[in-house]
Amino acid sequence: MKNRLFYRIFVTYLVIIVLSMAIVGFLVGKEVKNKLMKKIEYDLITYARMINLTSPKKEIEKKVVQLARISNARITLIDTAGKVLADSEKDISKMDNHLNRPEIQEAKVLDKGTATRFSHTLGEDMFYVALPVKSDSRAIGYIRLARPLVEIKNSVRKLYGLIFQSFVIILVLSFLIAFIFFSRLTSPIQEMEQFTKRLREGEDPGTLMIDSSDEMGRLAKNINFMVTELQDKVRSASEEKGKLEAAFASMTDGVLVLNGQDKIEALNEAFKGIFGVRYRDIIGKTPIEAFRNIELQNALDRFKETNVSVPQEIALGNGKRVILDVNIASIHGLPYEEEKTMIVFHDVTRLKKLEKMRVDFVANITHEIKTPLTAILGFIETLQEGALEEKETAKKFLQTIYRHANRLNRLVEDLLTISDIELGETKFFFESVSLSGVVENVLPVIESKAIEKKLVIDKDIPEGLPLIRADRDRLSQILLNVLDNAVKFTPESGKVSITASDDKKGYVLVKISDTGIGVPEDEIPRLGERFYRVDRARSRELGGTGLGLSIVKHLLMAHEGKIEIESELGRGTTISLYFPVFEEGAGA
Repeated sequence: MKNRLFYRIFVTYLVIIVLSMAIVGFLVGKEVKNKLMKKIEYDLITYARMINLTSPKKEIEKKVVQLARISNARITLIDTAGKVLADSEKDISKMDNHLNRPEIQEAKVLDKGTATRFSHTLGEDMFYVALPVKSDSRAIGYIRLARPLVEIKNSVRKLYGLIFQSFVIILVLSFLIAFIFFSRLTSPIQEMEQFTKRLREGEDPGTLMIDSSDEMGRLAKNINFMVTELQDKVRSASEEKGKLEAAFASMTDGVLVLNGQDKIEALNEAFKGIFGVRYRDIIGKTPIEAFRNIELQNALDRFKETNVSVPQEIALGNGKRVILDVNIASIHGLPYEEEKTMIVFHDVTRLKKLEKMRVDFVANITHEIKTPLTAILGFIETLQEGALEEKETAKKFLQTIYRHANRLNRLVEDLLTISDIELGETKFFFESVSLSGVVENVLPVIESKAIEKKLVIDKDIPEGLPLIRADRDRLSQILLNVLDNAVKFTPESGKVSITASDDKKGYVLVKISDTGIGVPEDEIPRLGERFYRVDRARSRELGGTGLGLSIVKHLLMAHEGKIEIESELGRGTTISLYFPVFEEGAGA
């Protein structure tokens, strides 16, 4: 910048000087040339007249060389027919007729003629003056004096040399003046440049210290004031931006920002979390292009028409549907009256799912409790109406009431178990547990029921299995519930097997298989839901509450384990239980 500015200033000076010197040189040279031409013309005419007055024609012919030397000019004597009679420098026999020479023709008419032209005889530019030679007022010939213009050329050349010398001197002086002016001019400019550079790069620029009362000083004061104001505004804007970005990022609701053309220009992380990968690459698209949802577009159209946000519930996705509460609002306070729209998506999928589960749960538990209560009340009323007197009948009724009361009690206990686990009120005492020892304690409880149904129970628990991290009592409860279901839903003479292995991925895998009634493939994902039974009548008949697998899933989650179910209708079921391997130093 420094060199460019200096050269601009210097070149400006140089152009002005060159133009000035060129104009002066042209005008002065022209004037000098004119003055010299007039002087030569005057001298030649004067000599011509003196020669014409003092010497007759014949004498001029004889003394032409002497007269030429006195007048310092070439003298030529010409008769009225144009024949050269005498010449001070050339042999007249080799000279052509001069009657048509411009100066001769002009002298013939005006008694004086002048001309400037290149002389082929002498080989240079010449200035010619011609006067008529008269006798008794009658022209008897012409006398012509010529002088070369070398003198004028030399004079003009000397003049241009002086002008060039003056130009060089002025050029040096201009360079010095430009340098001094540039230094004084650019010193504050360079300071301002460094100041603005630091400001552009985000550094603290400090304060411009230019001690001057001229325009530069006033400009520096104005820049200092503007920078201070700008820094305050930037600081305030940065704080507001930080707050907005923090709020935008920490929002649990998904947010889209639409520009004036209703195209998506921004979205937050919560939106990505709600919608997953499918809807992440939607910047620059309209909502209808991004979501293909007519309900959302209708809500946006209504907002554009009325500028009043109407909450809209929409569902997105074909497989795993997401249910959303949508609110649309304008963004105010934008510069240049720019229009932007914000769409807020509140994910209510889980809420809707929980609401449905609550409704289903209330319906199920009402139905589950109502059935045994109805039976108990019915048998009690029958006993009150006289059946109590019949001992055999009363005894059967009391056994039925007892069975239904037990079922009701199991139902309440299972519900309390699940509730305690979900609320975190169930205490777990994790320790290193040997799986084979727990299986040995559990099997006797199940074997009595298996013997009644003539079932074979196979056990394959290899020695050397890793210890697992588990609550011993809850582990027993898990195995009992799964084994109980296997025995319960396996027909007579069937088979139940329990095997274990190390899956080499940090888990001990326990598989409990049976040859029971099995489960249809489309029903498997629902196994573990509360009160869900594939065959409700058979399950109640066998004393099931529909909460066994649900308890197992909750307990496995507490153990940081997992469950997998494989089943084929009419051929049996295999339940795989994964328990984490105990690690030394792990907390209980």
